[in-house]
Amino acid sequence: MLASTCLAGALAATAASAACTSGGVIKCPVVLSGQVPASMKLADFDTAATNKIFNAGNVKASNVPWSQILKFPNVTTNSRFDNASMKSVEVTIADSSIFKTQHGFRRAGLQMLGDTNTGGPGAVGVRTVHWSVQQDPARKLNLTHEYQNLWHETADYSANQFDFKMGTLLDRSSDRNAMKITNRKGEVVWSTPIEAAAWQNFAVTVDYQKNTLQVFYSKGLAPLKQVTAALPNDNSGEGQYQIGMLKKPTGTDDVVNSGYQESGIDEGQIYGGIFIEDSAGGCISL
Repeated sequence: MLASTCLAGALAATAASAACTSGGVIKCPVVLSGQVPASMKLADFDTAATNKIFNAGNVKASNVPWSQILKFPNVTTNSRFDNASMKSVEVTIADSSIFKTQHGFRRAGLQMLGDTNTGGPGAVGVRTVHWSVQQDPARKLNLTHEYQNLWHETADYSANQFDFKMGTLLDRSSDRNAMKITNRKGEVVWSTPIEAAAWQNFAVTVDYQKNTLQVFYSKGLAPLKQVTAALPNDNSGEGQYQIGMLKKPTGTDDVVNSGYQESGIDEGQIYGGIFIEDSAGGCISL
């Protein structure tokens, strides 16, 4: 049982110390962390001087600050790997959520500080990326569209080693009401229904040496369980993780630059427990 006074967090975790949390213990070395301190204010996300968690400049519309994109949602419990010294964060998209010239997308994605496109600590050895999500009933997704909510994109931007998706996949049959993990080929390797209120916890172990990926899952504060074997996957190409929302259009073959997006978009996804750990030797926090 966790002590009630245990407030150590993943941001202070090292290879020699574990972080106590509301539901689980991070037992492996944390190489990148997106866990948000409870003391952080929305304005702190806007500049590199105050944002020590994520890249203050990317990935978002250039004229919209993070303080107008992110929200601190009113959730009843912290996610499994967040303790009382941390809080969840909601990534939202609107009509103005256009990154550079990508007019087909509505997009806002957080990048963990230190996650570089080449030579980064998140794309070597064996890494397990953790995240939890919860739905916002006031900002529901339009599941007739495809959403990328977390993914690892190669350094040349030509592919994703894996994706966490929701909604209607554009290139293959799928259950729009399910969350899906897809491999580099875009194939669904595992899915689960979207819960209306509960936290849903995910971990994907990416073995950059053996070229495999493996999925773990739980609901609420329950321990993660293995839901796939270590599956063959092309993990080459380095790159960076993105956590947030990328809503694809419908009615086009050129999804980046054109297609239908309804007006009046006000959608969000709540995140917690974001971190990447070193899983060398089979170490995985469950």
